[in-house]
Amino acid sequence: MTLSPPPSRNARKAAPKRSAKTLRKAVHEPMRQSAPVPKSKLQQPRQPERPRRGGTDPGPRNVTVDAQNPDLFVPPKTDAGILPNLRFSFADAHMRLERGGWTREITVRELPVSTNMAGVDMRLNAGSIREMHWHKEAEWAYMLYGNARVSIVDDQGRIFIGDVGVGDLWYFPPGLPHSIQGLGPDGCEFLLVFDDGSFSEDNTFLLSDWVKHTPNEVLAKNFGVPAKSFARVPEPDQLYIFAGKVPPALSRDRDRKGVTPTPLPYIHRMMAQKPIKTRSGAVRITDSKNFPVATAIAAALVEVNPGGMRELHWHPNTDEWQYYLEGQARMGVFGSTGNARTFDYRAGDVGYVPFAMGHYVENTGTGPLRFLEMFKSPLFADVSLNQWLALTPPELVRASLDIDEKTVRALRKKKSPVVPA
Repeated sequence: MTLSPPPSRNARKAAPKRSAKTLRKAVHEPMRQSAPVPKSKLQQPRQPERPRRGGTDPGPRNVTVDAQNPDLFVPPKTDAGILPNLRFSFADAHMRLERGGWTREITVRELPVSTNMAGVDMRLNAGSIREMHWHKEAEWAYMLYGNARVSIVDDQGRIFIGDVGVGDLWYFPPGLPHSIQGLGPDGCEFLLVFDDGSFSEDNTFLLSDWVKHTPNEVLAKNFGVPAKSFARVPEPDQLYIFAGKVPPALSRDRDRKGVTPTPLPYIHRMMAQKPIKTRSGAVRITDSKNFPVATAIAAALVEVNPGGMRELHWHPNTDEWQYYLEGQARMGVFGSTGNARTFDYRAGDVGYVPFAMGHYVENTGTGPLRFLEMFKSPLFADVSLNQWLALTPPELVRASLDIDEKTVRALRKKKSPVVPA
């Protein structure tokens, strides 16, 4: 039992004096308790019901997940028909822990509708290295945190080496060997996107894997060195993502004698682009027009203020793969023939919109919404519903929708990616 120290002399002098009657009353009166909060005023979990539809869910349920997905739990009246799942979170993906960091992926295995693209979330500690490798798929990357150094060698023996930070991109074409290393002070985290939904980080061509599966006498003949030179090559499972030392200044790696640089850079400063701005947000588009080496994947970084929305639109060239960076959103997708479905998203979630399906993305939070749109295409393309109607003869629009002339006049002939414009 711990005893409290006696009050100081000054504290005893400052304490108010109470009469014997007051003390006796305090001892014999029961302790007053605050009145219980009426059950009706306690915040009750939402139920899957609307007027004359649905009912309560009295059985086992995950109230937290239900609350995070209000448009799945109680779909809007406009939802109808059957559309596949268009959402998966990296928080639900398997985390692979390695000696120099970690990685997790969302492929067609986790999100079956995502046949065109797959994504990887990867962390490298300071100095740690993603082993030198190559793969059959194109690789597009967005830096989420920290700093990294990337390198790639093309088929003509030219090399590109560069440092990237938050908001920067890189692009590696299929089949070209490359590397990634975390820099100081705290390494990096980045999103990788590949142009094949069945891609897996477990199926890349690793340098150590090939060397370990080639006879030493063949290696000796190829490199012109003794066979014993390769006796200490580590097993591939010891590398993949492994610890290393923070590299020297970029100039020492890049400006070496006898090394020819690539004619085009393989990195891009996306945040340095001038955005398309409206009063409700902004969009930055990066494709082969302003990032020439990115011939297989195009992207847009969308920022939506509270109360704003990525306008009703669709993409006429390919599917859309999304990654949510910040905030909360809901996306409604129209799949034709009476099919429509609504999904909710938070930071770290992946969304998907199949080819040509109409959709919108609305900020449902109190802070900014930021997300990436990515496409298996050299060029970004979208069709605005508002612009389409504004450019169509007004009589045809009125006849199709039975709307008045005032509504037709309000349509905008100029595309506005984030509304209200």
